[in-house]
Amino acid sequence: MLRRMFTTLVSGILLITAFGFHSIRAQSPQNAPQTDAIRAQVNKLGTGKKARVHVRLLDQTKLKGYIADSSTDSFTLIDSKGTSRTLAYSDVVEVKKQRGGISPLTWGIIAGAGVATAIVFATVIRPVICDGGAGC
Repeated sequence: MLRRMFTTLVSGILLITAFGFHSIRAQSPQNAPQTDAIRAQVNKLGTGKKARVHVRLLDQTKLKGYIADSSTDSFTLIDSKGTSRTLAYSDVVEVKKQRGGISPLTWGIIAGAGVATAIVFATVIRPVICDGGAGC
């Protein structure tokens, strides 16, 4: 009787360990390198109204706005209407900085070149043309 109980107990333990317990391995998301790259890009751009970005999501949705806040697993994007949206790094395909067009410094250089051209025309080219009998 004792031998039969011992055999049943050992068989039960073997069955439980064989079928009842499965080892679970930690699984990292398949897009972990991309997620890390997006996180690094967001951290590089910083936060605040000067951190204006274009964001493309996995479902091909395109968003524009600025990064208000960033954490370890998500960041908050605020669009031009003031609507905030929290985005997980794993849902984002691409983050690009918005280009603001021509900077004020460039506009100043263009204006300066225009003024210099007008001065050269008025002081050098016009007298040459008019002295040649063009009837200015």
